[in-house]
Amino acid sequence: MGLMDFIKKQFIDILEWTESQDGVIAWRFPMAQNEIQYGASLTVRESQMAVFVNEGKVADVFGPGMYKLTTQTLPVLTYLKNWDKLFESPFKSDLYFFSTRQQIDQRWGTQQPVTIRDKDFGAVRLRAFGNYAYRVVDPKKFHTEISGTRDTYTVADLDGQLRGLMLQHISDAVARSGIPFLDLAANQIEFAKQIREATGPSFDAIGLKLEGVTVQNVSLPEELQKILDQKIGMGMVGNDMGKFMQYQTAQAMPELAKGAASGDGGGMAGSAMGLGAGVALGQVMAQNLAAGLQSSQAQGAAAAQPAAIRPDEVMATLEKLADLKAKGILTEDEFAAKKAELLKKLV
Repeated sequence: MGLMDFIKKQFIDILEWTESQDGVIAWRFPMAQNEIQYGASLTVRESQMAVFVNEGKVADVFGPGMYKLTTQTLPVLTYLKNWDKLFESPFKSDLYFFSTRQQIDQRWGTQQPVTIRDKDFGAVRLRAFGNYAYRVVDPKKFHTEISGTRDTYTVADLDGQLRGLMLQHISDAVARSGIPFLDLAANQIEFAKQIREATGPSFDAIGLKLEGVTVQNVSLPEELQKILDQKIGMGMVGNDMGKFMQYQTAQAMPELAKGAASGDGGGMAGSAMGLGAGVALGQVMAQNLAAGLQSSQAQGAAAAQPAAIRPDEVMATLEKLADLKAKGILTEDEFAAKKAELLKKLV
């Protein structure tokens, strides 16, 4: 080395990272053509770790504290460089700092519904979202598997991969929890715990620790939510066919009123049929008219005898019930019971 080159070369005697930029997980100390002075001071603050990398290999890892860099404090680096124990000249090596504080308020969520097995419904497509927090616990593994030789590696760089890991294990978490879908909303803490336990090993494999998971919402896609609402409504009225018809009619009334206000007669009829209320509406209106004309004695007599209806009405009602069974609103047993009841009323 020429005299001028020696004069221009600078020796670094203080190595530290103040984390002036938010969201940085890994940061390489800028060396350029500089070399580290033998006996230089290394400061690793709380919530940090430092890693020396020599010739592509991780040499030493330092936790929080202040260190004087000598052959005693860098034994592995000394071995890699084949230094003599009395060698005391400047040396060149890559130094990376890692932030080990928690990276909080990271978001996860299902962009598309996730299909899971469910005790009550067999299979359900659900949506869910929440937050999670993590930290670097093994900088050597994280450097080797993820950050590599980049000058900086940020939370944003890692976001997509970690959210993918979270979503990948949702089905496992539901299965491990054993909680039916209808109870997930009331057991979000347990659901979050199962997500954390199912996903934790994937974080460990890249040098991270999944510190916490929260579940803020669990829901069904809109079309499945409508079917669930109908099933809940049927559960409220029980096996009484008359009450069920009234329930269906009540569901249809807002659409009918909307159609009437717009003057769309075809729309009204279509809405009524689409909601399975066409037959129900006619039956309920006929029953109400009959009730107004009959005396209390006649009503008692009629109540003692099964009502007779025409075969075409029976077939129409059976078709409606079969459609509800196909959608999962009626069970096989409920459908069979209603079918038997209707067949008895044939004239």
